[in-house]
Amino acid sequence: MAHRAHWQRRRWRRNLRHGAAGVARYVGNHPVLAGLAGTLVAVAMAGLTLLTLLNGRADALDHARETSQNLVSIISSDLERNVEIYALSLQAMVDGAEHHLSADLPPDLQRAVLFDRATTAAYLGGAYVVGAKGEVIASQSGEISPTVRFTDRDYFVVHQRNPAVGLYLSHPFRSRLRDGKLSIGLTRRINDENGGFAGVALLAIRIEYFQRLLDRISVGQHGSVFIAMDDGTLIARKPYSPRDIGASIAGSPTFLRMAAQRDGSYVARSAVDGVQRMFTFVHVPGTPLIAAVAPAVDDVLSPWRHRAMIVGALTLAFGTVFVIVSWLLAFALRDKLRAQAALMRLAATDPLTGLSNRRVLDNRLDEEWRRARRTGQPLSALFIDIDHFKRFNDTYGHASGDDALSAVAECISSTVRRAVDLVARYGGEEFAVILPDTSADGAAAVAEKIRRNVQAQDILHGGDGSVAVTVSVGCATMVPAQGANALDLLAAADRQLYLAKAAGRNRVSCGRSAVGSVAADSPS
Repeated sequence: MAHRAHWQRRRWRRNLRHGAAGVARYVGNHPVLAGLAGTLVAVAMAGLTLLTLLNGRADALDHARETSQNLVSIISSDLERNVEIYALSLQAMVDGAEHHLSADLPPDLQRAVLFDRATTAAYLGGAYVVGAKGEVIASQSGEISPTVRFTDRDYFVVHQRNPAVGLYLSHPFRSRLRDGKLSIGLTRRINDENGGFAGVALLAIRIEYFQRLLDRISVGQHGSVFIAMDDGTLIARKPYSPRDIGASIAGSPTFLRMAAQRDGSYVARSAVDGVQRMFTFVHVPGTPLIAAVAPAVDDVLSPWRHRAMIVGALTLAFGTVFVIVSWLLAFALRDKLRAQAALMRLAATDPLTGLSNRRVLDNRLDEEWRRARRTGQPLSALFIDIDHFKRFNDTYGHASGDDALSAVAECISSTVRRAVDLVARYGGEEFAVILPDTSADGAAAVAEKIRRNVQAQDILHGGDGSVAVTVSVGCATMVPAQGANALDLLAAADRQLYLAKAAGRNRVSCGRSAVGSVAADSPS
């Protein structure tokens, strides 16, 4: 078992090496694909980074929305609690006015009955009982201005006309009793013993209460938080501006959404200053007030943008470097494989003639022999020798001899045109040609064509005119059988070559065999 596992591991490592080499070779032959793969990886990384950044942006907005909801809830709870406190004080004033105001009580006792609970209310600007004609009947401070009338106030008109209004929160007004200070009125109707209108119980709440409440809320440099009535009248706003108090935003698209829903959150551009904000709002229960927190989107996203710029710049830089390196490596690998292929070609090529060398001849002959044995097809070989080459070299010099070798090699290559055929320099002035799937007659035709083409070619031009070069060709054909050897085919062709030379050179000699050995050697 251990031995088998060892061989399996060796086989796995060998397959892995071969697979990696194949991939490297394919990539080297297709550098554009390698560069594109690197580019796609960089784009995918950038896409993932972008997706992460977008999720971070959404998280920042969600966090801001959640924080705004908490702040709105705090503001709403504070308003609701204080309105309840004011309402209790106001109800005590109404009860006292309806049951004890007509009694003949001393002024101090009368104020104690009417305004005892009102003294505990925070940010209270004043507590008053206003008569049916708009005059001040009683006040918490004891000061009464007989010339001041409130018949034009909205709270007075509302209670006078509608006995079922109940608790009413007025629009902001400037007090006529406290030097024009901004206040809102929390009022209830006072009825006489017959149920008729007898006046109004009024608690004047200073605007400072609302403004101080908002001042504790932090919404960023360009954010806003405000309290408005459900008809669009601003009660308080941060950042504070005196001209905003009492102004109407009823026509603003941002407010219309608030008026239509009890609570919610949305992003819109403010109608007051044009800043894009995230508005989170709620209607304060039991009141006509709407509390809204609106941090600026730019403030919310500022930390995220800072991180996004850093991450984006790093991703772009690393992605660019990765793409460049991918293309450089791809082209470097291509050049390396080309260099290796060139070296392999040099190792397999005769440097003088450019033909395949002896090593390639031996390997190819062995491969074709095995293939011919499997298929049962004939395999032919030609042995070609330049006639009287030694005398040619001695007469015209080795340089001319090299020219003759190159010219003959080119002539042979141009004659043997099939891709499956192999032309090789065997050594010296000898050449070999392997012709797969070629019969003896076909091989003899090729051999004769080579001989004629070489003879017709002027190899050397000199002062004495052209010198013709001829070749002798030995041709052998076999159908490989068991026990036969590929070298037998070359040996048979070589014997035929010597027969051609013995017969006078510049001729072709062929031998044929059907079983892997040459049965007859005869010159043609």
